[in-house]
Amino acid sequence: MLERRLRKNLDWPLLLFTSLLTVVGLVVLYSVTHADPSPAYKKQILWMVLGYGGLIAATWIDYHIYQRTARHFYVVNLLLLTLVLIFAHKTNGAARWIRIAGFEFQPSETAKLFTILTLGTYLTRHQETIGSWRTLFASLGHILIPTLLIFKQPDFGTSLVLVAIWAGMVFLAGADPRKIGVLALTGVALFALVWHSNKIIRPYQKERLTIFLDPQADPSGSGYHVVQARIAIGSGRIWGKGLLHSTQVRGGFIPEKQTDFIFTDIGEELGLVGGIGVILLYGGLLWRGYKIIAEVDEDTYGKLVATGVVTMIAFHVVVNIGMNVGIVPVAGVPLPLISAGGSNVLVTLFSIGLLESISVHKHQLLF
Repeated sequence: MLERRLRKNLDWPLLLFTSLLTVVGLVVLYSVTHADPSPAYKKQILWMVLGYGGLIAATWIDYHIYQRTARHFYVVNLLLLTLVLIFAHKTNGAARWIRIAGFEFQPSETAKLFTILTLGTYLTRHQETIGSWRTLFASLGHILIPTLLIFKQPDFGTSLVLVAIWAGMVFLAGADPRKIGVLALTGVALFALVWHSNKIIRPYQKERLTIFLDPQADPSGSGYHVVQARIAIGSGRIWGKGLLHSTQVRGGFIPEKQTDFIFTDIGEELGLVGGIGVILLYGGLLWRGYKIIAEVDEDTYGKLVATGVVTMIAFHVVVNIGMNVGIVPVAGVPLPLISAGGSNVLVTLFSIGLLESISVHKHQLLF
């Protein structure tokens, strides 16, 4: 019966968009790093294989099982994030990675997945009272500790991802948009106070936000990333310079060329056409996610988990591409399925497997 349900309800277009994006990611990574001493695309292939294994496993497992283990997931999430602060080695001033068997593992990535599964469970159990301030505050408190632990690493970008996931899920759960707006304005006010306190937000984080308004104020310093990214993308024009023919990216002018600023290479080598093509692939993936949300409306938990996954991926895509083209501040979030990074690849593919699991198993509660 399960095999028959898999064939009937599997979202094949979602798998197609996912596969195309992973292929694009490997091709671009090869172009960017094949001449490096340790080419990132080789390790990325391994992560992709493991990630697709996770996607298959997540698709096969009935997603309702995660409701029964939500408390354990929450505890494990906090434990991993605490261990990072104690044992993780620093890279570029940030302690975000734990080394396991020669591989670097980033618990802040799995924190996004744990948050989706556990917050979905909480909101499902309190669906009837989601309109109250008490439940809304409690749901915000649910993500507060992991968000603060991630911010402490420091990882401002991933902290924002958790907040975006919370906003998307409580909105779909039925929370009053006006109350969400009040909390958002309160958050902005608190951020302003923290900004002027000069204690919590680090100088380089402030520079990322201030330089966004005028990158030319310090083109060789804090504005270097943004200025060089614009030059590279602009030089690609309509059709691009062709794969393996970038001059700005391969010339060493783009920092974090294989992670945060990989869309810069897409713009330079594949041009406006290639950039729009990649955006359309993400649009197709998110569209299929939205369809799954709409089709599983009878199952609150499935709807909320799917919403969390779609919100997470959408936030990553918008912020990463936005900071590459200079329309949002640099936040340090990877481009899903394209940027190098094992933890993000594993979490993204497993999350897409969750969407497939919801598509496959959504009728079990109805029949």
